Amino acid sequence: MPQVDQDGRLRHLLTLDGLSPATLTALLDRAQAMLDGIDDRSTLEGVAVCTLFFEPSTRTRLSFQRAAQRLGADVLGFDASTSSTTKGETALDTLRNIEAMGVRGFVVRHAHDGAVAELAASAAPGTALLNAGDGRSAHPTQGLLDMLTLRQAKGMDFRELKVLIVGDVRHSRVARSDLHALRALGAGEIRVCGPAALLPEDDTLAGCIVTQDFEAALEHVDAVMMLRLQRERMTEGLVDSLEDYHRDYGLTPQRLRRAAPDAVVLHPGPMNRGVEIDDAVADGPQSLILRQVRNGVAVRMAVLEALMGRGGS
Repeated sequence: MPQVDQDGRLRHLLTLDGLSPATLTALLDRAQAMLDGIDDRSTLEGVAVCTLFFEPSTRTRLSFQRAAQRLGADVLGFDASTSSTTKGETALDTLRNIEAMGVRGFVVRHAHDGAVAELAASAAPGTALLNAGDGRSAHPTQGLLDMLTLRQAKGMDFRELKVLIVGDVRHSRVARSDLHALRALGAGEIRVCGPAALLPEDDTLAGCIVTQDFEAALEHVDAVMMLRLQRERMTEGLVDSLEDYHRDYGLTPQRLRRAAPDAVVLHPGPMNRGVEIDDAVADGPQSLILRQVRNGVAVRMAVLEALMGRGGS
């Protein structure tokens, strides 16, 4: 499903894979401008946006709602647990019925890989879909907000950066979007660390330095991106115990000392405290976790504006 038209304008945002560095940079620049005080409530005045979530969410749903409100949109919330999907209505029928109410933008989260692209392929002309996370495939706005957070902390030139992604990469749509963005923006070195059973077996990690040795992976890195252990997506016992996982792959203050002195720590949330990250790290001076949340509103404003604002991107 093409997400960019022949003029280079975003029609949908389904994945960061294949987007040009110029497109990514333009979205990041615009998000930074939003943070610096640009807040035009006429941008989406009269535009209806629906948060169409078929999976639970806190940060993503609320930050998209906040972003749309700040741009002046009319925001409709959709909760699958109280909708007609419980009676057997398909996601496509749900989309078409809400479209018929005059809704032009859909922020969609779904459990199945590729589900948002399938909906986009069947959407009416002029309808924009934003992928808020589909299965293990992609979470593009999380990837963008992570890049904005890194850029604020380390500067716009990623060529000298050493970035480490740790944990359950196999089940992580966040990791895939971060990897797409880091490659596109020219990150100097991308390291990936986790138990062999939680690393993907396809080409997801092409070009990365991959290891199961957490201490070695941490040496002199500039940024550590921790991932949640996604037990709800695991169909087999890939981890012996949470205690063992924390012992081998939990980020503690002692382990963090192996990174560069000014290294920063990111986590997409929700955090499993005491499993993948200790309280002292999550709440410590090197943590940018709450900044990621703040940046999420600005990034989602930039994307909504690009897709549905006057004049487009």
